[in-house]
Amino acid sequence: MASSSVPASEAAVSKTESGTEGLLDVSALRELGRKALVDALNSVNGAKTLVLDPTLAGPLGLVTEVSLLKHHGVDKMFWLEPGPLSATSTNVVYLCRPLIKWIKIVADQIKRHARELQKHTYTLLLVPRTSTLVTRILEEEGVLGDITVSFYNLQFIPLAEDVISLENDNAFKEIWVNGDESVIYDSAQALLTLEKLHGLFPRIIGKGDHAARLANLLVKNTPSASAAGETNLGAPSETIDSLIILDRRVDMISPLLTQLTYEGLVDELIGIKNSHVEVPASLVAPPSQSNQPDAGAASTSTPAAAILKEKKKKHHLATTTDPLFAELRDLNFSAVGKKLNQVARRLDEDYKLRHQANTVTQLKEFVGKLGGLQSDHQSLRLHTGLTEMMVPMTKTDEFDKSLEIQQNLLALYDTNVQISAIEELVAQGADMRTVVRLLCLASIVLGGIKGKSLENLKREILQAYGYNHLPLLLSLAAPPLSILLPNPLPPNASPSIADSKYPYANLRKQLRLLIEDADPMEELENDISYVYSGYAPISVRLVQCVAQKGGVLSNPASDKKEKKASNVAGSIADGDSSRRSGATPLVQAHPIVGWKGFEDVLASIPGETFDILQRIPQGQDASAVPPAASLMLPRDRPTTTVVFFLGGCTYTEIAALRWVGRQNKGRKFLVATTGIISGNSIVDSIVGTTGVMAKDVGL
Repeated sequence: MASSSVPASEAAVSKTESGTEGLLDVSALRELGRKALVDALNSVNGAKTLVLDPTLAGPLGLVTEVSLLKHHGVDKMFWLEPGPLSATSTNVVYLCRPLIKWIKIVADQIKRHARELQKHTYTLLLVPRTSTLVTRILEEEGVLGDITVSFYNLQFIPLAEDVISLENDNAFKEIWVNGDESVIYDSAQALLTLEKLHGLFPRIIGKGDHAARLANLLVKNTPSASAAGETNLGAPSETIDSLIILDRRVDMISPLLTQLTYEGLVDELIGIKNSHVEVPASLVAPPSQSNQPDAGAASTSTPAAAILKEKKKKHHLATTTDPLFAELRDLNFSAVGKKLNQVARRLDEDYKLRHQANTVTQLKEFVGKLGGLQSDHQSLRLHTGLTEMMVPMTKTDEFDKSLEIQQNLLALYDTNVQISAIEELVAQGADMRTVVRLLCLASIVLGGIKGKSLENLKREILQAYGYNHLPLLLSLAAPPLSILLPNPLPPNASPSIADSKYPYANLRKQLRLLIEDADPMEELENDISYVYSGYAPISVRLVQCVAQKGGVLSNPASDKKEKKASNVAGSIADGDSSRRSGATPLVQAHPIVGWKGFEDVLASIPGETFDILQRIPQGQDASAVPPAASLMLPRDRPTTTVVFFLGGCTYTEIAALRWVGRQNKGRKFLVATTGIISGNSIVDSIVGTTGVMAKDVGL
C-alpha cells in the first residue's frame, strides 16, 4: 500500500552543477509518485484490470509509463465511464479522485456484475487519500462490502526543473466556488513531504486567508510527523530558506490578463494540459531527408492554414529533450520570431560545415554532430510551426481589442469607454470567456462597476451566450470569490463582500505595477513587467517584497544603457554566460526577513498576512526557535525559496519568478502550485460547476 511517509534515506539533495546551483532536485518527487503507485498495484495480487479516471491520465503520464503498469500486473486498461465494464481479470482496480460522480459509476458497475453473476475482486484506489464521503456513498449503494477501499498518495509532480504541481485542475473552483477546503489539507500533506525530504521550512511567510489556514495546518502537522520518526523534521532545512504561500484570491488580476510569454500564449491560444500540447502531427514527425541539409526558413516553415487542418498529436513540452524550448518559454512573444531566426541561421551554418569536411577525420566529426543538429532542427520545426499557428490568432480584431481594454483598465484610463468596449465585444459575438475575463478585470481594478452598467452587461451576456450562464455570473459575485461587483455595493451586501474590495489604484503606485517605458520589442528584460508587456504581476511583486526588495522600489528600465554596459563587464569578469538580462552584475541575495518595509501595503490587501518562524519540534525547550544563523543566507552555500500558489498559477508568473531568480547570486526559486491555470481555465471550471447548479434550479 502507498505510504505518506518518506524515509530519510530517500531525501534529495540540492544540485551543484553550474546553472542549477542551489536548486532542489525535484526528481525525487517523481520517484515517490512512481513508487507509491507500484506499492498500490502490488497490494492486489495477480493480473488486474485497471479502470482509470480520465482526469488522472495526464498526471500519471508524468510519473510513470504504461510498460511499468503492465510489469506490475495490469493486463487491460479502461476509462472510468458510465456503462458496462468488460473485465476479463479476476481483479478489478479502480483508480480515481474521490468525486461523487466517479463513485456512483463504480457502484453501478459492481451491481451490474452482480446481476450478471460475474465474480470479481474489487479494489478502489482514491487519489490522493480516502474519504468518508466515498465510504458513505458506497454504503448507500449497497456495495461497500464488495470492494476494498484504499488510496494512491499522488502529491507533487515535477513539471520542470523548478516547477512542481499537484495537477489538481479543480483546486480554484473547489476552494472559491464550492467552499471545499480539502485541497488545503492535500497541499499541506504535499508540503510536509517536501519537508521530509529537505528539512523543516525555517520560515513560512504568506498572504491570504486560505494561505494562512494552510500555513497553520502545516505547522500543526509537523510535530506529529517528527514524532513518527522523520528525522529531517528535527532541524531547519539547509537547502530551503523559506516557504512563501500566496492565496490565489490575493491576486486575481494576473490570471485574468492575456499571458504574453511564449509558453503562456501557447496555453492561452492552443492549450497546455499536464505539460502536453496538441499539435499537428507533421510538427513532431522527424524531418524528411530532403529537408535535413538545410535548416533555413524554407525547411522549417509550413503554411499555417495547412498546419491547422492536420490531425493532432500530443507532444510533451520538456526542456530535458528540447533545449530550444528552455530558451523560448519565458520570452515575451514579440521576441520569439527573432530568436527562432537566430537559431535557424545557426543551424544553417552548422549544416554547411559538411561542405568543408575534406578528410575522414573532419567527416567523422560532422557525423558525430549530426544527431544533435537533427534534434535541434526538429525542435526548430516544432516551435516555428507553433508560432505560425499563433500569429494569425494574435492579429484578430478580438485579440487586439481585448489587449487594448486590458492595458487601458490597468492604467485606469477612460474607464467608462472600456466598459462600452466590453459591451461591443458582446455584440460582436466574442468568445464568452474573453468577455467574462474583461468584465471581472474591470470590476477588480475599478472597485466595482456602476450598477446600471453591470446589470445591462449581465443581461446582454445572458441573451448572447445563453441563460445557462446565469449561475456563472452569480458565482463570480458571491463570497468567497466576489470579483464581479457593483459600485457602490447595495446596502444589504454582506461585510465579507465589502471587505473583499481590492485596492488596485493604490497598489499600482506602491508596488510599481506599470512600467510605462517598457519596450517588449527589446531583447533586454529590465523588470518582471515584461511578461505582460509593461504590467508586473502582483503575486510576483509580493514575492519580491520578501526576497528582492530592491526590485519593488527601483525602476531598472530608467537606466538601460548603463546597466547593459555594466552587465557585459560583469559577465566578462565573472565568466557569466547566462541569459539575456539588463540588470547590474549579480549581487548576493539578501536574507529573508519577512514583510519588513511593506507592512502597510500588505495590510491594504484583503486577507490575512503571516510570518511564522518554525519551532524545532523535538524534545528541547518548546519555545526554542531556529537560531538566527539558520535563517540567514550562508555566503558559501546557495539556497532555495519555495513559492506555493494555493489555487494555481500562470506560466507568466513562473516566467517572472525565473527572472527574479536570475538577478541575484545565492537564491533560486522553486515554484509549487495546486495546478497551472489561466483566465480561460478558471471560467471553464466555474462553468463546469454551474452547469450542475443550473440543472438543479431548473434553468
